[in-house]
Amino acid sequence: MKRLSAMGKTLIALTLLMALTACVGASKSQRPSDAELPYRTWEIGLFAPNYMEVWVESVDVVDQRGFAYERVHGGTSSIQNPPGNKGNPAGWPSRPGVGATRPMTGIDLPRHLFVRWQSLVEPQTYNVRLDIPEEVRREMLEPREVYCAWRDAHVTQYRNIVSIGLAPGGVAKASLNGGCLDSIEIGRFQGVVEPKGPYGGTSGGEYYRPPSEHAQHYLDTHEIPFESW
Repeated sequence: MKRLSAMGKTLIALTLLMALTACVGASKSQRPSDAELPYRTWEIGLFAPNYMEVWVESVDVVDQRGFAYERVHGGTSSIQNPPGNKGNPAGWPSRPGVGATRPMTGIDLPRHLFVRWQSLVEPQTYNVRLDIPEEVRREMLEPREVYCAWRDAHVTQYRNIVSIGLAPGGVAKASLNGGCLDSIEIGRFQGVVEPKGPYGGTSGGEYYRPPSEHAQHYLDTHEIPFESW
């Protein structure tokens, strides 16, 4: 896997540091007002391929106004581990679910997302930066008419959920979702190994936990399909 150069790591760190400094150093009158959105909040969702369990240490956001928010999401992600190796972790689903979501209340639409997570099946710790294009933010503000089968009605909805799939090898796949609307791919992003290891080097190399029973059974009988993501 290609490692990020020292300059690249510095640029990522500076992007987040500058935004955080802007938030911390601002007076009350300069602090960000609530985002003006056509809905209460947008959301971030996290998921992982079958059996490829992860523990997300942190998700940070830099919004389109340049303000930064640390640790807005984390913990477990949405995942399915069918017993007896009946699941297939290879590749990304054509219609990905939204994942384990958390509302970004009061935060404007995202410009950058930073995710640090533990891939429990390797094990390895990764950092990745996801850049959200302007056209994606425009789409998040567009009301769309769609037929919802479960409601048997045409409704107006927004694509206001940024779903992030996290896979072994440091791969992140982001898509834009919302209600009954079709998913729109944002992009595939390659993370880098966190040199300090899990928890920023504070755990003595200990990860969140070993793989679960069904995940470990898959690992005992199959290779991790790194090239499929």
